Amino acid sequence: MDDAAVVQLSPELAIVLTTDFLTPIVDDPLDWGWIAATNSISDVFAMGGRPVAALNILAWSRCLPQEMLGDVLTGGQAAAEAAGCMIVGGHSVDDKEPKYGLAVFGTVHPQRIIRNRGAQPGDVLFLTKPLGTGVITTATKLDAATPEELDAAVASMRLSNRGAAEAALAASVRAMTDVTGFGLAGHVMEMLDPDGPLGARLVASALPVLPGALVHLAAGRSPGGAGRNRQAYQGRVRVASGVAEDLEALLYDPQTSGGILAAIPPECVEKFLAEAARHGANTWRIGQFTETGAIELAAE
Repeated sequence: MDDAAVVQLSPELAIVLTTDFLTPIVDDPLDWGWIAATNSISDVFAMGGRPVAALNILAWSRCLPQEMLGDVLTGGQAAAEAAGCMIVGGHSVDDKEPKYGLAVFGTVHPQRIIRNRGAQPGDVLFLTKPLGTGVITTATKLDAATPEELDAAVASMRLSNRGAAEAALAASVRAMTDVTGFGLAGHVMEMLDPDGPLGARLVASALPVLPGALVHLAAGRSPGGAGRNRQAYQGRVRVASGVAEDLEALLYDPQTSGGILAAIPPECVEKFLAEAARHGANTWRIGQFTETGAIELAAE
């Protein structure tokens, strides 16, 4: 199901409402604030909406420095500005474990709402950010990730999905969602009918991967959520012989502030690529929708 709620106010106006927040995903407070806010706003873009205003949601421990709190809020403000959204207030509570995110208000035309269902067989599946944020942040907590690996993951998580979503809308996208905690497998599954014939063929070699993610997966540095995702979704996943185990495991890695998954009609692919380039958004063609009723992971 979609993570945002939609309320139609008139024949030409609907509002999109969503809320999300995170415990610290990285050590740097400014990066954490930026990532948490970007993650919160992403649901509005994934439904074809335009974020307008947001409220800070903050849980903070009195034991933590106030300067750190200022950095978190500065990061959130920067992310909102990048998304074209205003932060107009918020609410805070005392808590032993800090948490931060946004409640976001956006607008969309009722006839232009994009859901995570509606793809058709033959539609091309694109992803707009690399996978592996769960693996890299887990490896960082274990002091196993390099600074370069963490920097690449942070840059990806901070990147707004605004340009990618606008490119998809311009290319007549049929279904769209963003990749977060359910991992790639879970969010592709959302785009399929629960018991229907629609399936998806993913190409393992085409999956974009953050630097170092496969190395850490091979070493067993995987977040706990990956195991829960595998248990929930592997029954409908078919893996071809020749696909490396770490690439299969990547399907279940829970993402924070992941990319857009877009079902683009074949005749609109070139339009999507051109619009994505114009908006400075990355794109990876990772597969195609089928009539198998399952997610197939092919080697090539």
